[in-house]
Amino acid sequence: MHATLPLLEQTDFPAIHRRQLKTLQVNLGYRCNQSCLHCHVNAGPTRTEMMDRQTLDLIVPVLRARKISTLDLTGGAPELHEGFRDLVVAARTAGVHVIDRCNLTIVFEPGQQNLAEFLAAHRVEVVASMPCYSLENVDKQRGKGVFDKSIAALQQLNELGYGVKDSGLILNLVYNPQGPVLPSDQHALTADYKRQLRNHFGIEFNGLFVLTNMPIKRFGSTLVSKGQFHGYMNLLKTNHQPRNLDQVMCRSLVSVDWQGDLYDCDFNQQLGLKIVGQARPHLRDLLTGDIDGNPISVANHCYGCTAGNGSSCGGAL
Repeated sequence: MHATLPLLEQTDFPAIHRRQLKTLQVNLGYRCNQSCLHCHVNAGPTRTEMMDRQTLDLIVPVLRARKISTLDLTGGAPELHEGFRDLVVAARTAGVHVIDRCNLTIVFEPGQQNLAEFLAAHRVEVVASMPCYSLENVDKQRGKGVFDKSIAALQQLNELGYGVKDSGLILNLVYNPQGPVLPSDQHALTADYKRQLRNHFGIEFNGLFVLTNMPIKRFGSTLVSKGQFHGYMNLLKTNHQPRNLDQVMCRSLVSVDWQGDLYDCDFNQQLGLKIVGQARPHLRDLLTGDIDGNPISVANHCYGCTAGNGSSCGGAL
């Protein structure tokens, strides 16, 4: 795999600083039941990196100590971590809003048959990967058979009330473009998704998060192999919109890797760009100190968050 950090380090991206920390985004590990082309963490079935119990046990105390309102769980497939459900219960008991970044097909894996019911019972927000509403495009990006399983999983979530008006069970979908292009307008694409999924499969959902593909890890390496890396970076930079700087996710979110190390965002995590100020800032440091006001580590991939309509874990900016 081609390393992309050397191609990104020299940057003229504007300096930005943190604001109040509102979201703790925790990567529970890189093991996943899928291996997607656009995956910026290189997750897959053969990955063994998973958070240990000692680190996992720090999460809820940190949420309390820093008065953090949202716990955003990601991976890999976060549900494959043996401590996932206990963590969800503990965080919800502490009054914290929990997000599960779910690949949908995980509900059909051994031992996960009642996952959807568990998420509904604890009123966990589901953010589900759904890169297109057509079988051909989804299976091309995520593997044969993924589309049909994803549709079945969405229908199962709908039956439990997810995405249904006034149920309070939030179901948001995530869209990534198929290649080195900027994503379509989020408002227009949401309307297309709602129409297509409702008309063909009877599926309802709350919103669509449109995300820009980051030129790192598996996707970045593919760009290098195809001679498209520099062209894609030029696309991102020429479409930079300064107004998006005010809302980038790193201002109010901190990313935690499977070892408990801290990063300004999930993308910096995958590049090894740690938070400024300490040699190896760790989750335990948040028990006694905050990071509000700190400078944010930036490189050229940050243009992926500010290009066009902007991109964050919550979709377009």
